[in-house]
Amino acid sequence: MAGDFTDKVVLITGGTRGIGKALAIQLAAAGGRLALNYMSRQEDAEQAVAEVQQAGGEAVAIAGDVSMPESAAEIVAATREALGPVDMLVTSAGISMPGSADDVTWERWKKTMSVNLDGTFNMIYAVKDEMVQRGFGRMVTISSIAGLRERENQLPYSTSKAGVIAMTRCAAQAWAKHNIRVNCVCPGLTETEMAHTLSAEVRKEILAATPLGRIGRPEEIASLARFLLSEDSSYMTGQTVVASGGRVMLPG
Repeated sequence: MAGDFTDKVVLITGGTRGIGKALAIQLAAAGGRLALNYMSRQEDAEQAVAEVQQAGGEAVAIAGDVSMPESAAEIVAATREALGPVDMLVTSAGISMPGSADDVTWERWKKTMSVNLDGTFNMIYAVKDEMVQRGFGRMVTISSIAGLRERENQLPYSTSKAGVIAMTRCAAQAWAKHNIRVNCVCPGLTETEMAHTLSAEVRKEILAATPLGRIGRPEEIASLARFLLSEDSSYMTGQTVVASGGRVMLPG
């Protein structure tokens, strides 16, 4: 069955909150075995594991900093020890620190890049060799519509997310011959903690510019990521798929 994830080991960075947790619950219900990476919030991690188990799946929470190559390798090693080799990777960890382009500091730029862009690179490269050897792999990167259009007060974030899109395409081209598919999801504003880094005024403006007239739910973005991991999307790789309530429509 195309939507069956029985015995598939899925590693999700940022997997204990927001889109990552919603995806983990969906995959658990379809038989997946989940490794949920988080940075520091252990209570959230324990709650996420409990919810995944309640959905019928096996889950472990693995702390680690995706922005550091050594830590990324340790996250993968811990997943392998607990569940087995990684079949599927979802890079959902990310940060946003909005602010005027005039006021971007090196520290803010570097922090954003280290998590959003370097973190995606580190995790992909921590799993790809084993996937190549096994002749199987599925990856979904989580970017943003901010990576497709200019966004006021989001210079580092938009740049990092555009880089994720380019990385997805290159990785897909490089390893398609090894039965590794890599696709990207670009959500619009979604009801997660990150959405609340924006002011109420900005959120109102976004809603006014969204044809569907609302922000997205984590479960909606998770369903798209689940599709891209599944064999329902078996002829798709290197693609950037937008879910933004119509706020961004491709091409354009």
